[in-house]
Amino acid sequence: MGASAGDKTLRNRALTIGSLIVFAAFLWWAEEGVDAYKVRIINLIAINAILGLSLNLIYGMAGMFSLGHAGFMAIGAYVSAILILSPDQKLAMWILDPIAPWLLDVQSPFLVSLIAAGAIAAVFGCIVSIPVLRLGGDYLGIATLGFSEIIRILITNFTPITNGPLGLKGIPPHASLLMSYGVLAVLLFCMVRLMNSNFGNVLRAVRDDEIAAKVMGIDTFKIRVLAFTLGCFGGGVGGALMGNLITTIDPKMFMITQTYSLLMIVVIGGLGSITGSVIGAVLVTTMLEWLRFVEDPITIGSLYIPGIPGMRMVIFSMLLIAVIIFRREGIMGMREFSWGWLLRDNARVNANDAK
Repeated sequence: MGASAGDKTLRNRALTIGSLIVFAAFLWWAEEGVDAYKVRIINLIAINAILGLSLNLIYGMAGMFSLGHAGFMAIGAYVSAILILSPDQKLAMWILDPIAPWLLDVQSPFLVSLIAAGAIAAVFGCIVSIPVLRLGGDYLGIATLGFSEIIRILITNFTPITNGPLGLKGIPPHASLLMSYGVLAVLLFCMVRLMNSNFGNVLRAVRDDEIAAKVMGIDTFKIRVLAFTLGCFGGGVGGALMGNLITTIDPKMFMITQTYSLLMIVVIGGLGSITGSVIGAVLVTTMLEWLRFVEDPITIGSLYIPGIPGMRMVIFSMLLIAVIIFRREGIMGMREFSWGWLLRDNARVNANDAK
């Protein structure tokens, strides 16, 4: 006889807790037991997963095509960096124009700066969403793309606040593996609870058929604004972690190509799938790093092939096109990982029924 539902629940919880303990132990060991380059890639996977989840909430789960995520990343990165830089660092760094006096002595712990980065990005997201979300489809994508470019230009020109085109350097590296994956774990927990709640059901209804949702009495505009704002919060947090990992930021970091990379994660993983965003982050991050060899000069016997900068993006874009053609729903589609699926509980149940 098959295991009861209660036994399966206990088994799944035990497997989840055990996996988390093993993974936390791996992260603790990797901080010292793995070389700095690999640690950086593992860390980048977590940050890209955070950013992918936040964009998936907007695009995959709420059905809003947004191209402005790089702008919210920039807001989060600059807010966090300014809050954790010391007054001495700020005095030495702002050379084109003196820093705004009210920012000079402002300093906070990293976790506070992380929350502030997400909150301020969310405020901007809410302000932008009220006029922009009245549009739809391609118009929404163009409007959010324009907002992202406006943010980048403002950062470049508001020198007393952002240090202009020189950017910020020497940012304290607080984004350790445990910190990045801790934030990812919190975000995953919140996303799962959110999508399993009544709000998640309403969000899916708005995405699948907005007119039917309106007929049922749902304030679809309010739901979309809230989803967009929450996604911007995640974008701000991810941008803050990215800045702390790299320890230097400037306006050129947050161009439209950043949003394209996040779209790759969401599309490859699966629109509307939480698990898919994590899998997409792992694949995109590792593949983009692994494909760097195609940009180096290659000698095969007497044949010399010069390195072509940007070639890895060409190859990766071709792989993305192949995924869209042959598996449009992405790796996971709208499905989620479960222990029952991995252990093939359904197959066992069907086999028992056949007997």
